[in-house]
Amino acid sequence: MKHLSEFRDPSLSRSLLARLRTTATRPARIMEVCGTHTMAIFHHGLRSMLPQGVELISGPGCPVCVTSGGDIDAFIKIASRKNVRVAIFGDLLRVPGNNGSLADAAASGAKVELVYSAMDALALAEKYPEELIVFLSVGFETTSPTVAATILAASQTETRNFCVYTSNKTIDPALELLLNDPDLQLDGLLCPGHVATIIGAHAFVPMAQRFKIPCVIGGFEPADIISALLLLLEQVNEGRHEVENGYERAVSWQGNPRARELSAKVFSKGESSWRGLGLLAKSGLTIRDEYSRYDAKERLGITAKEVPEPAGCLCGAILRGQKQPPHCPLFSKGCTPASPIGPCMVSSEGTCAAWHRYGGQQ
Repeated sequence: MKHLSEFRDPSLSRSLLARLRTTATRPARIMEVCGTHTMAIFHHGLRSMLPQGVELISGPGCPVCVTSGGDIDAFIKIASRKNVRVAIFGDLLRVPGNNGSLADAAASGAKVELVYSAMDALALAEKYPEELIVFLSVGFETTSPTVAATILAASQTETRNFCVYTSNKTIDPALELLLNDPDLQLDGLLCPGHVATIIGAHAFVPMAQRFKIPCVIGGFEPADIISALLLLLEQVNEGRHEVENGYERAVSWQGNPRARELSAKVFSKGESSWRGLGLLAKSGLTIRDEYSRYDAKERLGITAKEVPEPAGCLCGAILRGQKQPPHCPLFSKGCTPASPIGPCMVSSEGTCAAWHRYGGQQ
């Protein structure tokens, strides 16, 4: 197994790029599903190094970006309640809803805590016993096991002043929706390495077979990404549609069964609203009835309502791969990282944020 330092070796990246250029004998549209891939590709300037005809399309792989406007409004509503303290990951703080953001709510007196994990949020319940701690949870399969473990820990310790608003999602239904879009015409998927550590490389096989599309799991160093693109182009040239694991040092074929079992113990699959993609069946995680005391939606009687996108904002089309950030009339004008209108500009994994920060160098 290669050491991580080898994938950071510039000479390896140059060698792989040379192979990529000779392999790219036909046009190819590749979607990088993961927001971390998007940011890494821009950060390392990889787009400008790709052979002519190889086009990278950013997909709905940023969990903050695909969180619906209705959920964001619900988050702000919860934070504004008396005797409630919400705990969030930092990316959520400045995502705008119809009534400001969580940062605005905090400035108006709401109690908003930044945490690094769901367990950190549970610790707040002991620190503030007179308040209800609500963890506002977003993420894909990577984060749901840790949230499930936290709910189980709260149950075992009989912590009563803690609950979770879950907006966690599973990636497959979103990809299926996109692959059914006749206008998108993708030639391959650069699959998310983080998610694959949990669901395993085998989870992408049905999709590759059903849609006859090459799928390669990639890591996040420059050589990882170039190597994965090389594997994808080789499949395109040879007319293959298989799943290949280009991130073997972190991802196994079977993934992490224990993590999946943990998630399934606490969550069941249900419909979920995605920004830009709409309501998708079996794409969201719902807290099971036996743990309903830790379900913020049940406990607080909160129901997210569908809300329209801000006027002029193209985040939805960007998440579907139909538009690129420069196509948006608000991009880097009315919508900037300092004053975001859509989540794709404020999230650290957002496509608009990547284009704004690095796009002029591509």
